Amino acid sequence: MSLAPKLEFRQSQSLVMTPQLLQAIKLLQLSNLDLLAFVETELERNPLLERDDEQAPAGEAERGPDGAADDGDAGDREPAEPAGMDAATSGAERTADVDVSLSELFPDDSGSGATLDPGRLAGDPWSTAVRGGEDADLEAGIAGETSLRDHLLGQLALAVADPVQRLIGQFLIDSLDAAGYLRIDVAATAARLGTTPAVIDGLVGVLQGFEPAGIAARDLAECLALQLKEKDRFDPAMQALVGRLDLVARHDHAALRRLCGVDDEDLAAMLAELRHLDPKPGDAFRTSVAATIVADVIVRAAADGGFRVELNSETLPRVLVNRSYHATVARAVRGPGDRAYLSECLQTASWLVKSLDQRARTILKVATEIVRQQSAFLQHGVAHLKPLNLRTVADEIGMHESTVSRVTANKYMATSRGIFELKYFFTASIAATGGGEAHSAEAVRHRIRRLIDAEPADAVLSDDAIVKALGDGGVEIARRTVAKYREAMRIPSSVDRRRQKRALARPA
Repeated sequence: MSLAPKLEFRQSQSLVMTPQLLQAIKLLQLSNLDLLAFVETELERNPLLERDDEQAPAGEAERGPDGAADDGDAGDREPAEPAGMDAATSGAERTADVDVSLSELFPDDSGSGATLDPGRLAGDPWSTAVRGGEDADLEAGIAGETSLRDHLLGQLALAVADPVQRLIGQFLIDSLDAAGYLRIDVAATAARLGTTPAVIDGLVGVLQGFEPAGIAARDLAECLALQLKEKDRFDPAMQALVGRLDLVARHDHAALRRLCGVDDEDLAAMLAELRHLDPKPGDAFRTSVAATIVADVIVRAAADGGFRVELNSETLPRVLVNRSYHATVARAVRGPGDRAYLSECLQTASWLVKSLDQRARTILKVATEIVRQQSAFLQHGVAHLKPLNLRTVADEIGMHESTVSRVTANKYMATSRGIFELKYFFTASIAATGGGEAHSAEAVRHRIRRLIDAEPADAVLSDDAIVKALGDGGVEIARRTVAKYREAMRIPSSVDRRRQKRALARPA
């Protein structure tokens, strides 16, 4: 067999992931907040993109008080006088009828160097009356938020005079977690700072005397003990109670009574006092604000008894391609590099606009099908939630299953029953007894919770009893599945529930 080079022509098909296709896929699975951040980045990078901000409707901001449109230049108009004031009246004339002089009202400020503007005081109630050369900033008087670190450093400066110990105390304050706990290795910290463990323990004791009570604790028991000592309630019985928080969590009141040497009434009072303590004293100084969920799709009831699905326009970024600017710049371009850059910007901007439009249409299409499939849930509640998977929706709307999965990721739907993530409507199927219609796993979890909430204290349902009750209701389910659903909903076992309900039913 001879080996020789040769040329061949072959024809084949392959799927190529172009940059535009990758961009469309990326935009499809972004949440509305991530999408807005991505669009802002593109607006800064691409000079041919611009926002399509809608102007205020005529008749609102552009109309005068008489209802006629104001065609004058806003920059040339004088500020309107407050209601009840004559525009021709000067500030001095407005204060002429006051029977007391302003110097008598503010006798202590005569030598401060600040001047009082009577015209501004009388003409504009929101303006700054006292000014010293420049208008005062109203926001400058608003107190800033104090962090836990700043709050403790202020107390440390008063409690510790030695500069070396103050630096060590600052290091310990910086080592606190968000809840206010000090989880460090004393020996390792002492070796790192070049001091002794006794010094570290002494400064930890100093920090534990700061406000809020319970700060710089090493664990939950110490945190609660510090707060009880602050209230002068850390007696031997309470000390024994705090030392066995595992029994408190299990609601083992019989063991706690024996351990603390108290009766039922005293134990109930001790537990009530324990519940009023703060297990995370540092949380009061957290300044982070959780982002509010904004629905991507809004579902409203229609007049014909159905539902109307529409996109939330507030979550859709509006961008346009400025083709007039492109034409102006293209006439001035001379070099091939500039021409290639301008062409790339135009292509990227066009694809972004098309991708955003396609994303909106796809979300609306998928959401409409979900509403059609789960209309019983929207009308009657979670007990009527049907089992649904991605393939069913994909087959109905003629899309790929992976596309539906990307659409439902990080997207939310606002309904009359609340705001739900789109993935909430996709639940597993649980068979029905007698070959009937299958039940949704979420609906079964809802039934389990209702059964447990309705159980009396003297007849707590075991997992086997819940299986039997669901079977009588037409749900075929195994005991281990009931236990898994119960644990996922953070519902204790029947033994723990019986102990808790008996404790609540016992008179204080």
